[in-house]
Amino acid sequence: MGSKNKLKRFKENETFSNVYQPKRDKLLDGAFPIKGNWNLEVFKNNNPIVLELGCGKGEYTLALAERYPDKNFIGIDIKGARFWRGAKTALEKDIYNAAFLRIQIELIENCFASNEVDEIWITFPDPQIKYKRTKHRLTNLQFLNRYKNILKPGGLVHLKTDSEFMHGYTLGLLHGLNKEIIYSNHDIYTNYGSPEVVTAVQTFYEQQYLENDKPITYLQFKLN
Repeated sequence: MGSKNKLKRFKENETFSNVYQPKRDKLLDGAFPIKGNWNLEVFKNNNPIVLELGCGKGEYTLALAERYPDKNFIGIDIKGARFWRGAKTALEKDIYNAAFLRIQIELIENCFASNEVDEIWITFPDPQIKYKRTKHRLTNLQFLNRYKNILKPGGLVHLKTDSEFMHGYTLGLLHGLNKEIIYSNHDIYTNYGSPEVVTAVQTFYEQQYLENDKPITYLQFKLN
């Protein structure tokens, strides 16, 4: 994507009513007024809040929002030029239960209050296989603790990935922490039985993985 196109999308994002782009220093100062008030200020209802971390173009967030109108979905990514497409489509199609938040995911506790979130989806994250990159792995212990602090008691976390490494790493970590694993599948399209939502919604890249016979794995677990 050219730099001009990126700048155009950044400018357009600023005009979208469903996009939130708090400054890092404001978050660190605790000056984000929507924290604890997403239902009241943004969605104007009391429906469950579901996050998608690393939402990319926002296609999964939108698909879930359309499929489950009784839940509120927030796609989170640091790359606003990517989720521009999802935000624009949501406005064009009047999908009022979808919003987008541009932040680094390590600042998630600065954007959501304790017990504010019902579910978290982590879809096809970079597995960060190199040892020096483990601090960026979205299911490492530090990130799991962040999620635990914003999830309601019994809140669900979903990990859907094409990386056997990421699946195995997360499964082993959860076992070591004695966390409740609700469901685990190493190949959701061959070993049937996954929750319907897992196979019903596919990203563009997921479809490519399937065309190349690459297994898609899924984990559902609780952190408290």
